[in-house]
Amino acid sequence: MDLRQEALRLLQLGDPAAKADAVRALAARPGLSLETESGIVEPAGLPGRPARPRLVPPKDVASRSPFTLEGRAALLHAIAHIEFNAINLALDAAWRFSGMPEQFYRDWLRVASEEALHFSLLREHLQNLGFDYGDFDAHDGLWLMTQRTSHDVVARMALVPRTLEARGLDATPPLQAKFAKAGDGRTVEILGIILRDEVGHVAIGNHWYRWLCERDGLDPVSLYGDLVERYQAPRLKPPFNLEAREAAGFTSEEMAFLSRSKPS
Repeated sequence: MDLRQEALRLLQLGDPAAKADAVRALAARPGLSLETESGIVEPAGLPGRPARPRLVPPKDVASRSPFTLEGRAALLHAIAHIEFNAINLALDAAWRFSGMPEQFYRDWLRVASEEALHFSLLREHLQNLGFDYGDFDAHDGLWLMTQRTSHDVVARMALVPRTLEARGLDATPPLQAKFAKAGDGRTVEILGIILRDEVGHVAIGNHWYRWLCERDGLDPVSLYGDLVERYQAPRLKPPFNLEAREAAGFTSEEMAFLSRSKPS
């Protein structure tokens, strides 16, 4: 059983619960073989996803207050959707890019497994509130950047884990405060697990981005600005979670670059 081939197979699964369970089982399986050099032909229809939620433009996803039951469920659903997408993002990294060191693929399978746990915890809590994943509209912004960077592993590492996913490091503490004020201690607890793990996920992105830059003789700070422009990535806006970003491996020079950038 080859890790990359299995990651691609699981990426094609549409049922969220089946995907989450299968990813965690694969990550726990001992003795997975790994063929790193061969290119794999991309099948049509990636990623596998359920018929619901309905995907709409980001501007059409209504913002909700956590101080009503439905509003709290809608906000929880949005976070669950991010975590379901994050499973797909990590699985895609684990199969797509040939010629990387073995640890690259094993890192991204571990990330996929942890994202699957996050999704499962959020969905269980959502069900306890009387709702389920798919009950609210969602958008596809995370996967769109995955598609844009499908041919460029350097851009993928720069703009998915250390840009889009790193936004979660900044957004999670304010979200925890909102749910705490709404009296939802379980969501606060789950978000704490997510924040802890996401520091490690962003650190993996930082590690492989810098490894690639060193391999190719590129300056990671100046290149990052170029990639943001080339791929139309969002410019991040403060306040930044400096403690979490430092723990995830962002340098003071990189943080200064983010602080100087004009947000969009």
